[in-house]
Amino acid sequence: MYLHEKENWTDFTWSYNQVTQKLGEARNLQGKLLGKMESLGFGLQNEAVLNTLTLDIIKSSEIEGEILEAEQVRSSIARRLGIDIAGAVESERYIEGVVEMMLDATQRYNLPLTKDRLFGWHAALFPSGWSNLYKITVADWRKDTTGPMQVVSGPMGKEKVHYQAPSSDRIEAEMEKFLYWFENEDNLDLVLKAAIAHFWFVSIHPFEDGNGRITRALTDMMLARSDKSVRRFYSMSAQIRVERKQYYEKLERAQKGTTDITEWILWFLQCLINAINSTGETLSKILFKAEFWKIHSTTIFNERQQKTLNKLLDGFNGKLTTSKWGKINKCSQDTAHRDIQDLINKGVLRKGASGGRSTNYEIDELPGDNNGS
Repeated sequence: MYLHEKENWTDFTWSYNQVTQKLGEARNLQGKLLGKMESLGFGLQNEAVLNTLTLDIIKSSEIEGEILEAEQVRSSIARRLGIDIAGAVESERYIEGVVEMMLDATQRYNLPLTKDRLFGWHAALFPSGWSNLYKITVADWRKDTTGPMQVVSGPMGKEKVHYQAPSSDRIEAEMEKFLYWFENEDNLDLVLKAAIAHFWFVSIHPFEDGNGRITRALTDMMLARSDKSVRRFYSMSAQIRVERKQYYEKLERAQKGTTDITEWILWFLQCLINAINSTGETLSKILFKAEFWKIHSTTIFNERQQKTLNKLLDGFNGKLTTSKWGKINKCSQDTAHRDIQDLINKGVLRKGASGGRSTNYEIDELPGDNNGS
């Protein structure tokens, strides 16, 4: 029997003492992070927000097995937030839709969550009306025309059913109750409310597809309310991606358990704590990038060099080689080699320590930086 099959299944309970202790830890870290970020200049804050939102969107889709092009996501966010970035690219329609949904959730977090707003998010996720090879119901609750909504894994013919959602004829009433609670329950800490909202919404599974991504957008929306800020400095989706196996296990256990969801809430709060703690690496990259351009403010770079250096500073995927330089800048190997050699002569790049089939390059240490890049 699934939890939603029980009477009054959303009368959730939890261990007050256990949850309060973990919640206090998460809230303390939240406050410290926001204080640290607010001490940075406006430009560095923008950089941090851009990095966090890009990571959040990419990892939320990755949890569902969909790989998004990072540059397109980053460029789309930057355009919508009015942030100038080097080497911006055009974004495909479906990426624009994912970005639109996430920014609506986090930048307009105080606007009421309504059925129509959720339908708008769903339409943005599936602009063609198709999910892979399947035509789906878009901007409306699922209809279950091909059978019950199930979460399954395993090869075709040997699927394992992890969860079966409430039948489609229950969704209207279930979502009406959820939306009223989401906007009108004022007696809960908003971080705790984010944990409950996440579990409640994903258990209803109201859409034919996209439920996971919309659940995580709702989570970010409630966390933005808890932060009282449009600026996102930590990514819950990125941390869930790291802990994905445990995430699904905890959901499945709770959905087959009782209305006491203490175990789920504690896992969610620990995941949030881990997400906040992992921002240190992101912040270090941003500060390194700012220091790099400050030190090299008078160094002369051509357009290709500026573009590629920014890619390296933003977290280049893999190793930079002359052939990759050529592909990034659409130039010949000879031009790429000259550009790289010039940067080595200027003390900007160095040869990578690791060997291999071809030489790779990385940002050289900055003066006073003993850890390298």
